[in-house]
Amino acid sequence: MSTLIKPHLKISDVGKIYATQEGKKIVALQNVNLSVQRGEFISLLGPSGCGKSTLLNLIAGFQNPTTGAVIQNGVEVLEPNATRTVVFQDYALFNWMTLQKNVEFGLKAKGMTKSERAEVARDFLARVQLAGFEDKLPHEVSGGMKQRAAIARAMAPDPEILLMDEPLGALDAQTRVLLQEEISRLTSEGNCTVIFVTHGIDEAVFLADRVVVMSPRPGRIREIVTSDLGFPRNAASRTDPWFVRTVNKLWETLKPDWQKEEKENA
Repeated sequence: MSTLIKPHLKISDVGKIYATQEGKKIVALQNVNLSVQRGEFISLLGPSGCGKSTLLNLIAGFQNPTTGAVIQNGVEVLEPNATRTVVFQDYALFNWMTLQKNVEFGLKAKGMTKSERAEVARDFLARVQLAGFEDKLPHEVSGGMKQRAAIARAMAPDPEILLMDEPLGALDAQTRVLLQEEISRLTSEGNCTVIFVTHGIDEAVFLADRVVVMSPRPGRIREIVTSDLGFPRNAASRTDPWFVRTVNKLWETLKPDWQKEEKENA
């Protein structure tokens, strides 16, 4: 008899409603259901306003659902904790701390000694190719290097779940592609579960084990695409016939949503 594997993360009938200052209700999410196994890389893809970041905030514990529940290892998520770390688009580094001290900061809660924190921080900065920049302040390095440091800080505490909210959105195209490959390499080396929010179709398909495509508000799961790409993910992956075909298919699926979004914002 086979043993049923319980999901690492379960999003069960989740809905989220916001009230505006005028008293109107905005349904951000409705009837969202998703089971994620430990170590999976999930991309959340969809147009602005479809609830991707809202769902990420619910998983992080920054907010609570209006209906349903987010469950991690069988326990309902109601507040942030150290088993889940977040990488934001705007880096969120402490400007007065060196890159080394920024990465060390998240390790204090684990009870590590000063020397242990320093060793782990140096190791993770090296893994994101920032060896030699440990003593630099955030304003002394490029945007891509800041985001590398932010990723190192989020991964250093060895979280169960790594949440990434459009972390590459502010970067130039070349740096973005290079960091996609770095993220793929780093996350495939460990066993943490990754939830990655993005607007980029090619980015979602390149990185994920499964791409969760969301509909416009109220946000629902429209479809889930399981990746056929192997590892490592690199430049050759972008010319794989399955990759090209899937990116084109998702573009045709989402194009009406993007066109509607552009028209509404014009």
